[in-house]
Amino acid sequence: MSEDSDIYLYSDKSLMQQIGRYVKQQRIQKGLTQTELAAQAAMSRSTLSLMERGENIVLLNLIKVLRVLDVLHVFHTFKTPTIISPFVLAEAERKQRKRVRNKNSTDASTNLDLGW
Repeated sequence: MSEDSDIYLYSDKSLMQQIGRYVKQQRIQKGLTQTELAAQAAMSRSTLSLMERGENIVLLNLIKVLRVLDVLHVFHTFKTPTIISPFVLAEAERKQRKRVRNKNSTDASTNLDLGW
């Protein structure tokens, strides 16, 4: 069985604990105490402690912590591609400029009569 399919065998609690361990590992690698990280993420130290233990992980708090730790890249897998309808794409191609008109010396913008 592959490691990717093993993730489906984890309970919700186990997954939260795994996320908490990841946060703690990243915090330690950055050389931050819980108090320092919590202050930078605008949360209490006890909230961060609960998160690191996998006991209480609120998504907004997780995003704040991951942003401070500079590891938001973990959310790249959530990125969804923008799908453009073939009709919209064809319409956009039709509206693209096909040529540029030459400016002649009698351009209206150079011969403005201001009426003064």
